[in-house]
Amino acid sequence: MMKILVINGPNLNLLGERKPDVYGHRSLDDINAFISDYFKRVRLDFFQSNHEGAIVDKIQEARRLYDGIVINPGALTHYSYAIRDAIESIDLPVAEVHISNIFNRESFRNKSVISAVCVGTVSGFGAYGYVMAAQALAHQIKRRKNAKTD
Repeated sequence: MMKILVINGPNLNLLGERKPDVYGHRSLDDINAFISDYFKRVRLDFFQSNHEGAIVDKIQEARRLYDGIVINPGALTHYSYAIRDAIESIDLPVAEVHISNIFNRESFRNKSVISAVCVGTVSGFGAYGYVMAAQALAHQIKRRKNAKTD
């Protein structure tokens, strides 16, 4: 069974409480359940931390346990070269996701230092963006595995 790790960064543990006009009214647990409901043949595990180093550690650990990663780095998107380097250092496809449209917000949110090392980015579709990212990632993983066996 394909295994995908979903990582959420700082302040995403406050979903449902923090800026519901931007991020919606669902809690992180609600969103995790929502994502899981879409996948029957993919095992999804979830991790959230407010600490950059813990996220880096989880990315490095994932290289031996998962087929891919979906990551919403939160505010770390815009300046965490440590997370960028961790993603670049592993041989796993990573999809970046954002609940809000980061390109339609404050100018400092318009840049992602993470995107360049990810297979793709989904931004602005709310909780459904996680589903879109995981579906696309599962497709990438399947294509990658088939290419290795050809």
